[in-house]
Amino acid sequence: YYLIIICFVQAIFNANAGPDDFIKSAVTLHDKVEALIEQLISIELWKEKVYPLIVTEDFEPKQTFPCYMVIHHEATVVNLIETLIFHKETCECARESALDLVDYCHRKILKLIARIQEDRHVSEVKLTPHEALNLSTTEELTRQDENLQFDIGMKCLSILRYLVDNRGALPLSVVTRMMNTHDVPCLMVQLIEDPPWSKRTDKGVEKFIDSRWHVVPPKDLLQLTKLDGQAWLTVYQLMMDADTQAKYEFNSRQKSVLLKLRAHMPEPLLDQLPILVEFRRFLEHLAVQDPPSTARGGFILEQVPEIRQRFMEENAGKWKKIAKQQKQKHFNPSDKDLQKLAQRWSDTYNLQTLESLLQDAPKCALCGKEATKRCSRCQNEWYCRRECQVKHWSKHKAACNVVAASNK
Repeated sequence: YYLIIICFVQAIFNANAGPDDFIKSAVTLHDKVEALIEQLISIELWKEKVYPLIVTEDFEPKQTFPCYMVIHHEATVVNLIETLIFHKETCECARESALDLVDYCHRKILKLIARIQEDRHVSEVKLTPHEALNLSTTEELTRQDENLQFDIGMKCLSILRYLVDNRGALPLSVVTRMMNTHDVPCLMVQLIEDPPWSKRTDKGVEKFIDSRWHVVPPKDLLQLTKLDGQAWLTVYQLMMDADTQAKYEFNSRQKSVLLKLRAHMPEPLLDQLPILVEFRRFLEHLAVQDPPSTARGGFILEQVPEIRQRFMEENAGKWKKIAKQQKQKHFNPSDKDLQKLAQRWSDTYNLQTLESLLQDAPKCALCGKEATKRCSRCQNEWYCRRECQVKHWSKHKAACNVVAASNK
């Protein structure tokens, strides 16, 4: 788990810095993409089958730290996969496990849509300090997981988009499953019609941008967000590619669903995504034609996901036993085990550890040269030599005092 966190942080640094992504290279070289997807499916299944048996009315662990760590693990793995699956090489290494990844994303998006239809206010409800203090362990964990599931659903949309973009590197069964088993084009239409990342509140229209809700000024309401673009590009690529469209089992229902997109294609949208002009033309032709014929004869063989099914079969009838064992051992650790756990987290998020992942060496706060020494008091400013530190002290003193006092 700690290795996954470090890999995720490094992958984010690489994605921001440029094309030199050694985390992606290491994951593909050592063939660990399938292992990551297995990890994702296993934690999802654990939260479905084991977690409800652990978090019962009498669940009052001495420390909630191990519980939060498990709850956040799924989001960590999803974020890492989203960062890696952008690359064609990663998709090639996923092989048949991409089927399980597609199924996972489809499940998460469907759950997100169902939740939105029940309650449009999916962001975290602000509690008073008194209410927050009086939450039980189970209620607090549930709130944490609900908020995480929304973030995970958004990440799954990005993952689907990257899989579609790299569909040429995937087995044919993956594209067929996206088109026919899960009908991803119609799923995208549903997201475009009623986007979960947009809601109306007392403050006005809010949109989920960069993992946070932002109030959108009226003049920017037609401005596309990244999530809007993901949904539009996904349906565009699936329907405008001749090979992919040939695999689609088109019927009148799907035709009527796709034609709903015409109402959501104003000129400002086409100005921001000019490629949709061609797609609108396709929809206009589709409106006056019968759906393209995809009649097939003979036998049809379909490859199905295996990872989730394998986990289900291996642990059938064992869920209660697993929950009982983990409840006693892992969620009520001894003081010694907690100290070890805290130390591992401290090492993982240690400032020097995270800084060692940066591509560029730190610069001297005074002269800008490569720095190897750091202010021992606040640990924030870097210097190339002591003379620079002494000269810079008059400017650094105030900030240093504040940071040093907060650390105490």
